Amino acid sequence: MGDSRAYAVFRTTDAATAYARAERLCGLLEERDDEVGLFAELRTVAEVRAMAEVLPGARYDYVNRRTGPDGEDVWFDLHADATDDATLEPHLPLDLFEDAPTGSVEDRFVRVLGRGTAAVDWHGLWPDDPESDRSPSAKYDGVQVVFHGEDAQGGRWAEYHTVFVHVSKFGDLSRARKLAAYIGGEVLGEPQLGW
Repeated sequence: MGDSRAYAVFRTTDAATAYARAERLCGLLEERDDEVGLFAELRTVAEVRAMAEVLPGARYDYVNRRTGPDGEDVWFDLHADATDDATLEPHLPLDLFEDAPTGSVEDRFVRVLGRGTAAVDWHGLWPDDPESDRSPSAKYDGVQVVFHGEDAQGGRWAEYHTVFVHVSKFGDLSRARKLAAYIGGEVLGEPQLGW
């Protein structure tokens, strides 16, 4: 068990640049999972509508915990893409968590992001590298770009966007440095808890 270690390797205020650098890192993965993980915090009806066009039938939930009259948890159970604006508005903001086939929607997903935090996660396997501290691991390896944030596991909103590389649960600073250099970046701070 355990979680990967995520190293921030690039940060910018331009979402397209962050996404391009993350895609470039994905090109180094020896293997890549068939699905990509997508997350977005949607703050407006317009953002929900745009995302529903990219990911029809996606799952949404409340950003903040909501409870019913007896203190029970309440989950968002409307079909956001089939609900009128006036009905949808009081439920905002919403989170979207969705897996999609790799290469199918990432570009469009990034183009319709609003001002909320968001992420694209590509799991895979780094190639063997005798200069790295650890062997690659399909359980832990991958690339992540976090929009409007600096934390691999979500967190507070930021103006900039951060690209992470994920490696062994024991960390692999030498691999992270090499991957960062490949995209013109550098390791930014200490490793974070990853996926």
